[in-house]
Amino acid sequence: MHPAASEKKPMSALPELTPDDLTRYSRHLILPEVGMEGQQRLKAARVLCVGAGGLGSPLALYLAAAGVGTLGLVDFDAVEASNLQRQILHSTPDIGRSKLDSAEEKLTALNPALRVERHSLRLSSANALDILRNYDIVADGTDNFPTRYLVNDACVLLGKPNAYASIFRFEGQASVFATQDGPCYRCLYPEPPPPGMVPSCAEGGVLGILPGLLGVIQATEVIKLILGKGDSLAGRLLLVDALAMHFRELKLRKNPDCPVCGANPTLTELIDYNQFCGIPPANPEEQKVKNGIPQISVHELKQKIDAGEKPYILDVREPHEYQIANLGGTLIPLNDVPQRMGEIDRDREIIIHCKMGGRSQRAAEFLQQAGYPKVVNLAGGITAWAEQIDPSMPKY
Repeated sequence: MHPAASEKKPMSALPELTPDDLTRYSRHLILPEVGMEGQQRLKAARVLCVGAGGLGSPLALYLAAAGVGTLGLVDFDAVEASNLQRQILHSTPDIGRSKLDSAEEKLTALNPALRVERHSLRLSSANALDILRNYDIVADGTDNFPTRYLVNDACVLLGKPNAYASIFRFEGQASVFATQDGPCYRCLYPEPPPPGMVPSCAEGGVLGILPGLLGVIQATEVIKLILGKGDSLAGRLLLVDALAMHFRELKLRKNPDCPVCGANPTLTELIDYNQFCGIPPANPEEQKVKNGIPQISVHELKQKIDAGEKPYILDVREPHEYQIANLGGTLIPLNDVPQRMGEIDRDREIIIHCKMGGRSQRAAEFLQQAGYPKVVNLAGGITAWAEQIDPSMPKY
């Protein structure tokens, strides 16, 4: 097991426990695996939580409660109402506030001795090494592939353990990557999936309790690394099915040919992770056509409707999503499109939408390949319509 930097500190370098500490952490102190020295190691530890959302909420709360001395938080978002189903660091009065403001308030209320270091920014190749190098352990609570690969590579290059977890719908996975002898995230996933192939939680949904379950597992792994006790998840991938309440694990091996942690690494500095994951630049001019499919904005669709045009609007979401909010178009779920193409008017302009634009892009590419000449994707989907055109429309 790879020891945390705090474990390497001699006893003389560890901070003393105050009388308040002795009272607060009494249930830790009577554990032989923790004791006085273990609690001092927790107090000396510096842990970076990447994300203050679904995974970051329980992760940060339990690390703060356990007595970790310094927590770094990386996040640049504001609290939204749709976060509150799972992001328990935040509450209803926090809607619209910076997540870092909300998180720091809750964490220091729980443990006033905690030092919170805020990083209100998007983690990138330009800043990741400078931020991560100041911490003993990194806990990756991100929800996108570019940042996962970025965190992984930075942890390997810096020699920092990475307590990882990810979630989707009712399922999650957790491991510890980038330890001295263990595999890294690239050993498990050498290549990212094609853009849009794996729906985000915003598109696919997530059981609100699931990030709590996985975030607590992350926090457990972080504490074990700090203490140097127990068997970490390094070399193992824990798979969680919350719907069946079933846990299983897979053995992971370090890939000797891994480009970042292998015997002869070829990746020795951080790269452009959006490009690596196939995500095009965010220049609006470059977004007018994506993979051969014209993109239309919600404002352009609104102009067409106001001008009396009647495009064929195809909604490829699921029926339960249509019940929440819809644009009045024809509903054919994405998986049903191949069997129901005969219902789609080939001669009209077909504007396809879903929640955020990923599923509709795949439907448009399929129809174009099937010979439909005028297919267009609604960029941002019905979420963009609710945000930019009709604020009264429910968002989910």
